[in-house]
Amino acid sequence: MGDFLAFERFYWFDSQIRKNAYPNLRHLSEHFEIDRRTASRTLDFMRDRMKAPLIYWSKKRGYSYTDNSYELPRFQITQEELLSLLLARQLLSPSAGGLISEQILSFFQKLISVDSQICMSPDRLDEIFSATWIGYTPTTATVFQTIFQGLLEQRVIEFSYTTPRDGVVTNRTAEPHHLQHYMGNWIMIALCHLRNEWRTFTVSRIDKVKLKNDIFSFKPREEWESQLAGGFGLFQGKELVDVILRFNPFRTRWIKGECWHPQQRVEELTDGSLRMTFPVAAFHEVKMRILQYGADVVVEAPEKLRTEIAEEIEKMNLVYK
Repeated sequence: MGDFLAFERFYWFDSQIRKNAYPNLRHLSEHFEIDRRTASRTLDFMRDRMKAPLIYWSKKRGYSYTDNSYELPRFQITQEELLSLLLARQLLSPSAGGLISEQILSFFQKLISVDSQICMSPDRLDEIFSATWIGYTPTTATVFQTIFQGLLEQRVIEFSYTTPRDGVVTNRTAEPHHLQHYMGNWIMIALCHLRNEWRTFTVSRIDKVKLKNDIFSFKPREEWESQLAGGFGLFQGKELVDVILRFNPFRTRWIKGECWHPQQRVEELTDGSLRMTFPVAAFHEVKMRILQYGADVVVEAPEKLRTEIAEEIEKMNLVYK
């Protein structure tokens, strides 16, 4: 979405110059509601990367071109790329309060106004494609946009956070480094000032978020990557253990084509069953996934997970007696 917004800023500033409006940093900041630092980076990019012949006129307090024949570089966009944009809009339509979907649609409309290469309208695409998410918690557009802006501008954010385990609300300040779209939910990886360590925050549990004026420097990916990837599911950690599951022949017909983890190992056994092995950092999520398949799956290892599954089944027996 940041690229979409930058694209719009370039063409707006160019259009103002061609209207002899002599736009400046203040005009750009006010029109797009961005700070002067971001506005200045926009003009630097136009001048240095897009070779725009910008010149500032003190008497006019604004910019013009030294060469009026200059044109912004045209983006070479294929029909497949435009279709991909519209499909992305469909997939993310319920996400972030609809903000991303609206931005993608807005960007698409600007693209076809510049160079129309697609004969399929967004409404027609909605008729032939759809995406459905279940079991996710929606994120409000205001919260998402504020976090997104903090991420782009490297600004510390302040917010209240409700923990899922006990419902306790705490006030936090953090340095956002990454937004992950996971199973319909947005997850923020940030350096939490309260805990003085890297934490993952479910964005739908964030409230009263606001940007602070404090600027931070991005830390190396190696420092926080363990929060993002390694074991199965959302819950991550430095210590990984292999989970080994065996699915019966009936369930194998569905499972053998599924990807549970990029590093999973699958072995089809002679009796028609299937053994799947993959790394896990915490048992929370994988337990729920295993219980979903009932008696069609057996935990072979580790023993601790076998015990926890057995205990959960006993609790379920008591509930249904």
